[in-house]
Amino acid sequence: MKNSQKIKLAIIHAKISAAKLARRLFISQSAFCQRLKTDKFSKDELENIAAELGAEYISKIVFPDGTEF
Repeated sequence: MKNSQKIKLAIIHAKISAAKLARRLFISQSAFCQRLKTDKFSKDELENIAAELGAEYISKIVFPDGTEF
């Protein structure tokens, strides 16, 4: 699943609008929507988005034997 899809689902779950999230991130609604279309977010941006939604962003690689990075 792409990060933009995860963000859209998280926005729905948090029961706020994309416009409100954009305001919380101090970017325009159009800029935020464009970022969702291109699906280009840094790890820091994903962490900030999650924090503004009252959540936590966790990124990891998990192998079948349980090893995580």
